[in-house]
Amino acid sequence: MVLYPSSKYIDNLNKTKMLRLIFLFSFLLSTPLLAQERLIMIGGGKRTPDVMTKFIELSGKENGKILVIPWASGVQDESFDAFNKDVAALSTIKVEKASLSPLTPETKAIFLNQLKSATGVFFCGGDQTRIMAVLQDEELFNALHAQYKNKVVFAGTSAGTAIMSQKMITGEGDFKVIDGSKVEIKKGLGLLSNIIVDQHFIKRQRQNRLIGLIFQNPELLGVGIDENTAVYVEDNRIAEVMGESQVMIFEAEKNRNEMKFLLLAKGEKFDLAKRKRVK
Repeated sequence: MVLYPSSKYIDNLNKTKMLRLIFLFSFLLSTPLLAQERLIMIGGGKRTPDVMTKFIELSGKENGKILVIPWASGVQDESFDAFNKDVAALSTIKVEKASLSPLTPETKAIFLNQLKSATGVFFCGGDQTRIMAVLQDEELFNALHAQYKNKVVFAGTSAGTAIMSQKMITGEGDFKVIDGSKVEIKKGLGLLSNIIVDQHFIKRQRQNRLIGLIFQNPELLGVGIDENTAVYVEDNRIAEVMGESQVMIFEAEKNRNEMKFLLLAKGEKFDLAKRKRVK
């Protein structure tokens, strides 16, 4: 004899399932989503306390480990020491110096192990092409991207900021004219693929080269970060200005001879995907 469940039993079962779904949905709505990718781009100059405190916090505070990559610098030890001093004034978080460039097979292996245990990664300033010369090694390039996607916070200053866009300004070219073809760009680390970033922006009057590049690459946003200033980006989308000065945003119109321009001050936010200010 085959026994079938009663309609009352089925109704009760369906009600139970529905209540569980309602509870799960309510829980998801009430639980804040953790940011996946987190990036801090400093425009050079001072690393202001608010920016450094944010980076330390995202790196896990006293339980974390910051890996400092000084490859851009001509004086790598000195660059590390200066960064370490800034951190020590604010926190007891562990700060580790990455293997110095040029890497050997042995120091490359050490670096990859350092990277695996890092909760924060910081690129010092100098010459961005020096960093990318090291990262021609695809294993290193891919390892950095994997850690970024694995919720390790990344940050950089000056040259260490320049590498963060896919198309990287090298610093070479004719900047007396607005002509993107006369600005040298190379492949960057490319943690952000929807922008071209420039640094020391207002202080060194670098508008010409960025505007020229945006006219030439109208699908991208131009993000010019001034000295003593930073942009904190969550999920490769929401950008917030930190530090002391301002950030300039450039967007080409459909007519390539026209361009939108925004000036963002400390505390203001911008949606890099929707290309508009957000509260």
